[in-house]
Amino acid sequence: MWIQSIELKNYRNYLEAKADFSSGLNVFLGQNAQGKTNFLEAIYFLSLTRSHRTRSDKELIHFSEKEADISGLLQRRNGKLPLEIKLSDQGRITKVNHLKQAKLSDYIGNMTVVLFAPEDLQLVKGAPSLRRKFLDIDLGQIKPVYLSDLSQYNHVLKQRNSYLKTAEKVDRDFLAVLDEQLADFGSRVMEQRFDFIKQLEEEADKRHFLISNELENLNIHYDSSVNFKEKSDIRSAFLQQLSKNHQRDIFKKNTSVGPHRDDISFFINGMNASFASQGQQRSLILSLKMSEIALIKKVTGDNPILLLDDVMSELDNHRQSKLLESVIAEEVQTFMTTTSLDHLKQIPENIKIFSVSQGQIEEETK
Repeated sequence: MWIQSIELKNYRNYLEAKADFSSGLNVFLGQNAQGKTNFLEAIYFLSLTRSHRTRSDKELIHFSEKEADISGLLQRRNGKLPLEIKLSDQGRITKVNHLKQAKLSDYIGNMTVVLFAPEDLQLVKGAPSLRRKFLDIDLGQIKPVYLSDLSQYNHVLKQRNSYLKTAEKVDRDFLAVLDEQLADFGSRVMEQRFDFIKQLEEEADKRHFLISNELENLNIHYDSSVNFKEKSDIRSAFLQQLSKNHQRDIFKKNTSVGPHRDDISFFINGMNASFASQGQQRSLILSLKMSEIALIKKVTGDNPILLLDDVMSELDNHRQSKLLESVIAEEVQTFMTTTSLDHLKQIPENIKIFSVSQGQIEEETK
């Protein structure tokens, strides 16, 4: 799949902008704070209905306006597909092929993206919430039902925590009912994460081995607060631990185990990657990103769109070359923000370069 065109109205610093893209490499070129990342963010938002930079939709609307509109024309194997998101004070409206979508899971998955941004370099050493977000975004695109299970899990979790905080005397029988509901949705979330991490490890290890000049192997561990050995044991183990921790949860007034406490660990040649060199960690992230592309393609049968937000300046020459080689080999539509074309030693044939300045975007002639 590839996005043929996108149109913005009142989005960030763009009052009105439209661009037609190449199915290969598209470069947003310009100085800092001109709107390069805003345009790339709009593509990400059109895919996932969320920004990678803010949780507030209000920040996405031009400061002088009350509404914003992001629309794009997606080219898929079976034809063209228009997508649109309207933002306002009243909320958002998502449309697929001009039809409103009632549920988020009905919209997400139509257009899949893989984002590589400087903050991704914190995936190894950053907070567990970053790694859970990484899992949720990827799995949500590959399996929309995952988003439904996760949403229902979070709803019951909120109910359970609220009850623990407000009840004068906790009814153990009612808590057991909430435990059953939490185990139903939570076990499905964990099962899907377990399968995804196994597939991700297989793909990422192959890529990391090549990037490291065949010197390093990469392993990924699923660190769950629920102690289980087999995937089939997850629900019963989760339920058992919830029951076992009743006294602790009542005292602390929160839920101590479940997918909301999940984490993942990375190991390079058996060593925890949080102790690896910065170069090794960057190779690891690069391997992960290229593995995301392979997994999405494997599961959905369609190439995702790759978004590179100012990452070339974060990588050394070797890793820049490996990234560009991988992009060309995967044959994915790619969007790159940069202040310079220096790292593009050989300009690919299938490329469009866009000059971005003060909220205006113009295609440059080759």
